[in-house]
Amino acid sequence: MSTPTYDLLESVTLATAASSVTFSSIDQSYGDLILVVVQFQAGSSSSIRFNSDSGNNYYFVGAAGNGSSTISYNSSGSFLNPNYYTNSGATNPATYTYQIFDYAVTDKQKSVLVRTDQSDSTSEMWAGRWDSTAAISSILVGNGTFASGSTLNLYGVAK
Repeated sequence: MSTPTYDLLESVTLATAASSVTFSSIDQSYGDLILVVVQFQAGSSSSIRFNSDSGNNYYFVGAAGNGSSTISYNSSGSFLNPNYYTNSGATNPATYTYQIFDYAVTDKQKSVLVRTDQSDSTSEMWAGRWDSTAAISSILVGNGTFASGSTLNLYGVAK
């Protein structure tokens, strides 16, 4: 089996604070997408929404731990934001790695695996689903504030 190739599609480093970042006109020639968010901002967490869909079409299950307790959870909503413990800090960022499977196909709903961590406090893992068969052409990353210095990198994974 060959090793997957990751191509950087877009990279954003914020020079000033922003409430969200949108990746649009996403190249449809890859198999999967990887989105890596390193977010600075006290008390904020990362979330994603596809193709400007703000309906109650997102579902997720997850597990989290913060060194003293653990939890499992499931929920739904108008975006994927299952962060239970992970909130970025002003000096200690939270890292979110989203793996979005088969984003360009139009015959099945989209599934997402996510790992989040903050080196001094938490780790989480979860699986999500977007209840749509539409190809993903844009991703809005938001929910809170991204402070200056936050980075967002979108990669395409070769088929």
